[in-house]
Amino acid sequence: MKRHRRLRPHRIGQILASIIQLAYIPSLWTGFIYQGPLKQGCVPILTCWGCPLSLFSCPMGALQHFFNLRLFPFYIFGFFGTIGMLVGRMSCAWVCPFGMFQDLLYKIKTVKMRLPHWMTYTKYVVLIGVAGIIAWITLEPWFCKLCPAGILEAGIPLVLADRTGDIKALVGWLFWTKLAILVGVIVFSIMIKRVFCRVLCPIGAIYSVFNRFSFIKFKIDRTQCKQPKCGVCNKVCPMDINVHDGPNQKECIRCLECYYKCPHVAVKIGLSGNREEPSLQPQ
Repeated sequence: MKRHRRLRPHRIGQILASIIQLAYIPSLWTGFIYQGPLKQGCVPILTCWGCPLSLFSCPMGALQHFFNLRLFPFYIFGFFGTIGMLVGRMSCAWVCPFGMFQDLLYKIKTVKMRLPHWMTYTKYVVLIGVAGIIAWITLEPWFCKLCPAGILEAGIPLVLADRTGDIKALVGWLFWTKLAILVGVIVFSIMIKRVFCRVLCPIGAIYSVFNRFSFIKFKIDRTQCKQPKCGVCNKVCPMDINVHDGPNQKECIRCLECYYKCPHVAVKIGLSGNREEPSLQPQ
C-alpha cells in the first residue's frame, strides 16, 4: 500500500517553528531586539540572538560565549547531546528557518549541480576551527560574526530599520564580508541542495555524529526496495544522499520525504535497537 505522496509534514513544521521563533512582532515598530526571559533559552538550530523578531538564543552563539569566558559549556553540550541522541539531525529538517530558506531557493528553475562528497566534511572544520579553536583563542564569537543566517535575520533588518544612523555608522568590512558569504550561499543554494547545511553549518556537524546512534532510526526493506531502477528516494532527498545505501548516514536530516514518497513502502521508521540494514558504501 502506497503512502500519501503529497504529504510534507516537515514543511509544516518549518513554517510553525519559524512563526514561533520569530514572533516578537513589537520589534516591527519599536526597532528593539527582544531581551526577555525567553532569550535565556536556546532553540536547537541557528537563530541569531540579534534578530529583532527572535524570541530565543542560538546554541552556537551560546557555545562560543562559554568559550570566550574560558568556561566549559556543560549546558550546551548536554543540550546538543540530548537532542542528538533522541532524533539525530531531525531538527535541521523540521525547525530550521534557514534550512527552509535553502529548500525554497532550490525550487528556482535553473541549472542544478551535485556537491562532491568530500566537501561535506568542511563543516567539521568550521565547527572545530572557527566556532571552537579560533573563538577560544581570540575571545570572539567568530562563527556568529560570519554566519550568513545571522546577517539575513539580524544584520540586514537592523541596518534597514535604523532610524538614528548609529547602526549604519558601524557598517564596515565585517558586514560586507558577511553579506558576501550570504550572497554566495544564496547563489549556490539555487543550484545545490542545502549547500550551507552540508558544507558550513557547525550545528549540522554536531547532530550528524548522532545519526547512527539516535533513538529514532530508519531502515530499508531490501525485499521491497527496487533500487537502482527506482531512485525516488534519492530524487526527493533535500540533502541529495543515496538513501538506499544507508538511511542513517551523517547527512540525513530525517525529513521523512523518502518515507512518504517511496512508491514501494521500502523505507521504515524504527527505534534504537532495531536491526538496521548495513550500508553499501562509506558514510
